[in-house]
Amino acid sequence: MYMNGRLSSSSDLAVELWRMETLLRLLEGLNDESGSTQDEHGSYMNNNMSVPKVGIGMDASVTPLRHAGLCLVQTTDFFYPLVDDPYMQGKIACANVLSDLYAMGVIECDNMLMLVTVSSKLTDKERDVVMPLMLRGFKDAAMEAGTVVTGGQTIINPWITIGGVASAICQAPEIILPEHAVPGDVLVLTKPLGTQVAVNAHQWLDIPERWNRIKLVVSEEDVRKAYNRAMDSMARLNKNAARLMHKYNAHGATDITGFGLLGHAQNLAKNQKAEVSFVIHNLPVIAKMTAVAKACGNMFQLLQGLSAETSGGLLICLPREQAAAYCKDIEKQEGYQAWIIGIVEKGNRTARIIDKPRVIEVPSKEREGELW
Repeated sequence: MYMNGRLSSSSDLAVELWRMETLLRLLEGLNDESGSTQDEHGSYMNNNMSVPKVGIGMDASVTPLRHAGLCLVQTTDFFYPLVDDPYMQGKIACANVLSDLYAMGVIECDNMLMLVTVSSKLTDKERDVVMPLMLRGFKDAAMEAGTVVTGGQTIINPWITIGGVASAICQAPEIILPEHAVPGDVLVLTKPLGTQVAVNAHQWLDIPERWNRIKLVVSEEDVRKAYNRAMDSMARLNKNAARLMHKYNAHGATDITGFGLLGHAQNLAKNQKAEVSFVIHNLPVIAKMTAVAKACGNMFQLLQGLSAETSGGLLICLPREQAAAYCKDIEKQEGYQAWIIGIVEKGNRTARIIDKPRVIEVPSKEREGELW
C-alpha cells in the first residue's frame, strides 16, 4: 500500500487495487439522477438548464449555477506528506488539487481553500518550522496558478495531511468534457511516470535491507537526482498543458494520480461516448526508475501501469494530426517534454498496455548541472 511514500509488498498492492475498485463502485452510488431528466444530448436538466454529465469518478464536478450559461467546476483532494521538504510538499499538494481542474480544460481557478491537519506528535519547535513552510509552499503554488487561498480548515490529529478545494466559475466553452475520444486519436502524456518509485528509493537510502535490493542497479547519486526530478515534476502545474488542450482540439483528458497510468486510462476510456479503447505502447519514466522497479521484484508494477503517481501529468486524447504539434508547443513553452504514448481504436471502452511497452528514459541523457 502507498502511504507516506511507502509500498510494503506486492500483496499490499493487490489489496490497494481492490480498494480502488471498491471505492469507484461506491462512488457510482452518487450518480443518482432520479430527480433529473435528460435532454436529447444525454445531458441532465436541472433548474431548466442543460447540465453536462460528468462521471463521479472523473476529475471534477460540474454544477450549473442560477445565472444562465455559467457552471461551477470544483474539486478537492488531500494526502499525507510524500517528500522531506515541507515547502515542496505544500507546492505539490496545491498542484495536485489544481490538476483536476486542468484535466477538464479549465485553466483559471477563481478560489482555493486549504485543508490541513497538524500532527499532535510534532514538538512545538517542529510544528513552528514545518507547518508554516508547508502552508507557504501551497500559497506560492496557488499564486503561480493565478489564484489565491481565501480560507479552509485546520485540525489536529496524529498525522500530517495537506490538500484543498479548487473552484472555478466557467462558461461551457471553457470546459473540455472527458468523453469525446474517437478512433484515430492518439494519447499524449505530459509528465513522466515513476514518482512513487523515486520517492521510495530515496527513503531506502536510510534503510539498509531495502537499499541492498537496489544498490546494484542504481547509485546514491542516481536516486537523489531521481527524487529531485520527482519533486520538480509533482510541483509543476499542468496549466499550460490544459491551455494547449484548447488550442489543439483535445477530445478529453484525465490526470494521472493514485490509480496509476492504467487505472486512470481505464477510467477515462469507460467515460467515452463512442465505443473506443485505449492501447498504450510507450511509457516515459524518470531515468533509472525502471531498473529500480525491476530490482524490487516488480512490487510497484510500474510497467503494468499500476504504480501510483502523485500530481502526475495529463493523459490527453488528441486528434492524430494535432498531437505532434501539441508536444512541440508544450516543450517550447515550458522546456519539458510530452510524449505520444498510445492510440485510440474501436473497442469496448477499456484500456490496456501492450505486453512489451517501449520504456522512454526521461531525460534520455544526463546533462551536468541540469535536472532534466
